[in-house]
Amino acid sequence: MSEADNKLDWRVWRPGLEPRIGLSGKLLLLTIPLILIAEIFIYVPSIANFRLNRLSDHVAAANTAALVLDAAPSGAVPENLTRQILDSINARALAIKMGQQRRLLASAGVPPTVDHEVDLRHITPWSAILDSITLMLERHDSAIRVVGPSDNGGQFIEVVIDSGPLRQAMYHFSSNLLLVSLTITSLTTALIYLALHFLFVRPMRRLTANMVEFRKNPEHATGIVVPSPRGDEIGLAEQELSDMQRELVSMLHQKSRLAALGLAVSKINHDLRNLLASSQILSDQLASVPDPRVQRFAPKLMRSLERAIAFCQSTLSYGRAQEAAPDRRLMLVEPVVNEVRETAGLAADASITWVSSIERGLTIDADPDQLFRVLLNLVRNAAQALEGLPRDTPGVQQIRITGRREGAVTVIEVADTGPGVPQKAKAHLFEAFQGSVREGGTGLGLAIAAELVRAHGGDINLVEGTIGAVFRITVPDRPVDLHSLRKERQRA
Repeated sequence: MSEADNKLDWRVWRPGLEPRIGLSGKLLLLTIPLILIAEIFIYVPSIANFRLNRLSDHVAAANTAALVLDAAPSGAVPENLTRQILDSINARALAIKMGQQRRLLASAGVPPTVDHEVDLRHITPWSAILDSITLMLERHDSAIRVVGPSDNGGQFIEVVIDSGPLRQAMYHFSSNLLLVSLTITSLTTALIYLALHFLFVRPMRRLTANMVEFRKNPEHATGIVVPSPRGDEIGLAEQELSDMQRELVSMLHQKSRLAALGLAVSKINHDLRNLLASSQILSDQLASVPDPRVQRFAPKLMRSLERAIAFCQSTLSYGRAQEAAPDRRLMLVEPVVNEVRETAGLAADASITWVSSIERGLTIDADPDQLFRVLLNLVRNAAQALEGLPRDTPGVQQIRITGRREGAVTVIEVADTGPGVPQKAKAHLFEAFQGSVREGGTGLGLAIAAELVRAHGGDINLVEGTIGAVFRITVPDRPVDLHSLRKERQRA
């Protein structure tokens, strides 16, 4: 993607909310003051240290001059030589303390008052910084008395100097330091800005531009961002955005397919129901035939036609809205299981062994038709899995249904000895168009079964670690309203 593609059309994206300063500008405005603050923290101790070094140089020069003046006999040094010595060390006066005696070694134009006193033997960093700032802010020359250690055996040495030359030297040092600091600041700011721009700003622009383009047409897979190989938070954000966009594209495609399914079913629903209604009329006429075999199979045929019409309508409702709320009642499980076997055509199928292990008198609080649909979908899936096995597959091809009570919960399991559910299908097993394990399947059977079971407040899941596939259905009983129950008993 080129740099021009990375630039966002902010007016199209959010009308009226165009940013005046972009992310790069904000980054630059943030970097410059931070660097300047860092330079201030460097400058303040530097100028204080420069002043202390200059004062220490004056004390060192004063010690050298004191050797010459102290070695000469009293009054033997001419006045002009004394003045030259003091001028060489930029001092007004020089004194030394020996024991209890304080001697003035030389003086020339000593000011009447001393404005500042600095004792280099006892000085703190904070006082050094404060005195340096005070000296630079002064507008007039003043006298400074500097006390330092003596190299001639004395307790200390004193020198009085003018503040003007020291202040000028500090100004000169500050200008040089400012020039170097500005150069370093400019280079550092540019390097930091470029580094952050290429490491963060450009990837964020790319992500933002991709989100804007993807928002315009979220159903196109071409708009999915391609993650970079970065292993940091930016790379993680790119990977998560790519995964989210892929899931969104898949979801939108799925919704489109569901909408197309609802439209297709709505078109054929009218004609199909008319055909089934005609078949229902014929089955009603067959019910009046006195033949015992006809009397035996006619009710089942009528019931199958009624369910076919209901299935057609439920398919339409699945494509457009939600399933109807279950009409729950306390009912026996075993008759429903037997009817599922007959409807699935397994009663006369000798190739698949049917095993029913339902507790005697087991009841369930459920909608009979919806429970029939759930079990029929699971049994048909199991039969299709067994029919897909090669003929020479060893072992018994078996479908087993078990049912039991666990307190107030009814548990029904549908198991088969087929190949089981592939690992790749387990993640989306109960999602429409996602959980099919058979070539050409749609995955609607398990999706409808899961929706019907959850409408009862129950759950359906695949039992792991078994031979073949085992689906477990759990349906809890509805809570009993004791107040209503007592009223019914009283009326009875």
